[in-house]
Parts: sequence; structure tokens; C-alpha cells
Amino acid sequence: MSKLHVEAQTKPIYHDPWAKREAWRKHPIFSKTSNFRAMFPGLGIATVAFAAYCTYEHFFMDKKSHH
Repeated sequence: MSKLHVEAQTKPIYHDPWAKREAWRKHPIFSKTSNFRAMFPGLGIATVAFAAYCTYEHFFMDKKSHH
């Protein structure tokens, strides 16, 4: 095995004593986009379903006036 391959499998070396304790803040689960997606679960599916319904209603439903 090459030396680089073995080094890639080891844990990261932290020179700052607090860097290891602060590493969780850089995890992808705490990113702004991840938090936004978790805030409105199902919003994307609901938007697509509503757009499909509006399109169907506009093109295929009978247009009867109520007056």
C-alpha cells in the first residue's frame, strides 16, 4: 500500500486543542440547506401536486360560469 492510502484511513490530526470538540459544527447535517429542508418536510411534493392539479383544472375542467 502506498503511504498516502494508509494516511487517509487514520483519524485527522488536530493541532488546536479545541478543534476536535468543535468539529461537529462543520458536519453536513448542520448546514443551512439541511435545516431548511427539515423545516418544511413534504413541501416539494405538495408544490408539485398542487401545480399538477392547477394545470389539470385549467386545461381539462369545464368552464361553467356561475352567473
